[in-house]
Amino acid sequence: MTRKAFGRRAIVGAALSAPFLGSAGWAQDSWPTKPIRIVVPFNPGGAIDALVRVIADGLTAKLGQQVLVEPKPGANTIVGSEIVAKAAPDGYTFLTTTNSTHTNNPALYAKLPFDPAKDLIPVSLISLGTILVVVKADAPFSDLRGMAAWVKGLGRPATYGSWGIGSSAHLYGLMFEKALSGPNGGGYYSHVPYRGDVPALQDVANGTLDITWASPTSAKPQISAGRVKPLAVAGAKRSASMPELGTFAEQLIAGFDLSLFVAAYAPAGTPADIVNRLQREIKAVISQPAVAEKMIAQGQTPIGSTPAELAAVLTRETPIWADLIKQSGAKVE
Repeated sequence: MTRKAFGRRAIVGAALSAPFLGSAGWAQDSWPTKPIRIVVPFNPGGAIDALVRVIADGLTAKLGQQVLVEPKPGANTIVGSEIVAKAAPDGYTFLTTTNSTHTNNPALYAKLPFDPAKDLIPVSLISLGTILVVVKADAPFSDLRGMAAWVKGLGRPATYGSWGIGSSAHLYGLMFEKALSGPNGGGYYSHVPYRGDVPALQDVANGTLDITWASPTSAKPQISAGRVKPLAVAGAKRSASMPELGTFAEQLIAGFDLSLFVAAYAPAGTPADIVNRLQREIKAVISQPAVAEKMIAQGQTPIGSTPAELAAVLTRETPIWADLIKQSGAKVE
């Protein structure tokens, strides 16, 4: 299984034989009749919150009802995701989250308050994401090789941030440590979990954290202000939002071509015609040039898959992330 399975071709060509999701029988023209809420299990102002707000504005116009974005951060997406998993399946509560909710958390946590695979049904794979490695603007290096040399002479472990234990950023960090740490490598590294990438970026800017993983959306304001600088982008190719930034493979390390993804879900039991209508409207919104341009600027490649295509991606990718977690030894009780 190659990392390139995240590409557009794989998604478009994904098997469409997944079970028909939800229960039928609701007329599409009877929904919605009141405001809809999209729960985002991340901090307000962060990358996913900003992405969903762009999409929510377009959905409001298309659906004729206000689409409200409700940030509910905490516990590596568990807090917000549980709200949706236990919500009434009436078509008025949805979740937009990263792959961590489905691909990471079941392998990371000994017990979850809900079952992502059973309690949440797929709506759409919205986009594929980009993740950066960022350091303080006045750091005495500008690429990964220079950073490794700096850390080796630091005299202490270099600290790096993520948006939570077991998050995709943490797993990238563990790969990062394995590739760079040790007496014959680039020194030693120590993970510091945060509740989002924004506070981690702030600590890099003020010098209390050495390195962090972050999205372009969260990092760009700090980069523009001259407080932090990016060193590399993870992924199979350069980000369309920051094409000047080299990939890990171009600079130093192979294997960092895993892509993060953002997807929409509904409580299990939500009528299939509502799920399918929302998917079509999401696809229509992110296909608009102005919206697609904003998403690309945020480091997101628009997709807009069907529910069945998202289900196939989850089936394919969950074992890959679970294996990374097993190898890392990361666990949360």
